[in-house]
Amino acid sequence: MNKDIGRDTGNRVRIETILGKYGVYIALLVLFVTLSIASSSFLTVTNLFNILKQNSVYGILAVGMTFVIVTGGIDLSVGAIVAMSACFAASLAQDGTTTPILAAISVGLLIGVACGAFSGFFIAFANIPAFIATLATCTIVRGIVYVFTDGRPVTGVSNAYKYIGRASWGVVPVAVVLYAAFLLAGTFLLKYTKYGRHVFAIGGNKQAATVSGINVKRVEFLVYVISGFCAAFAGLLLSSRIQTGQPAGGDGYELDAITAAVIGGASLSGGKGSVFGSFIGILVVGILTNGLDLLNVSSYYQQIIKGAIILLAVLADRKKE
Repeated sequence: MNKDIGRDTGNRVRIETILGKYGVYIALLVLFVTLSIASSSFLTVTNLFNILKQNSVYGILAVGMTFVIVTGGIDLSVGAIVAMSACFAASLAQDGTTTPILAAISVGLLIGVACGAFSGFFIAFANIPAFIATLATCTIVRGIVYVFTDGRPVTGVSNAYKYIGRASWGVVPVAVVLYAAFLLAGTFLLKYTKYGRHVFAIGGNKQAATVSGINVKRVEFLVYVISGFCAAFAGLLLSSRIQTGQPAGGDGYELDAITAAVIGGASLSGGKGSVFGSFIGILVVGILTNGLDLLNVSSYYQQIIKGAIILLAVLADRKKE
């Protein structure tokens, strides 16, 4: 009897270990196969690239968010930064203007870096909790965007500006190529550099990281700068694709980025996560949304399903601790 109990316990532990380590990949495979059977329109080259293109904005946001979450922080300002960078860049990249396209893009990116540095300063050097600091940044940035645009979308962008969000190289959208570049750069920085090791060390135990000589304040400051940069680029990509800068753009995008990172294995308590994992999380949410659209499921029900996914992802994260 005791041997049977021990065997059952051992099997249960092994199953839990497998699910904890490979559960998201199993879920992605099941989702992929199910939708391939349920809809003949799902498993096509056009649709698969469309999934990647539609989710490239969220994916780039998730790259920056992963760095923040690994330190044990959170960034609620990325959606507002998306709108701000989009509106300012779009206002400069007008059709017929003499402003170089690179200057417009640079301004948008600098805005993101400045917003990330603003949050990072108060979090790292003033010891304000990340939730409060980034929520304040979000509110301030949203206000600036509405003042700048007077609540109106910025239209009339040039063809050169539209290129990054709408052009394709053969069957591959340029947006997907840019997202892949962010994935590679983020993976390299977080996994293979000294800075990346310091990010994990802070998330694992901030006090121990300080004692070991890591400049905790600088590392924390920089993760929010990285997150701001990623949010700004996502804003440029979004406004290029829809051909306007929307002052309300990016609303709620921070939740999609957090969801993708957590589904991909990042721990909200810090010390765990990967940029590739955030990509898997983006695929899970993106494929699910695309499949539900193909099956004509109401967007209202989709919101319920996405909310349930967020809850399950957090529960799974707590289970691992």
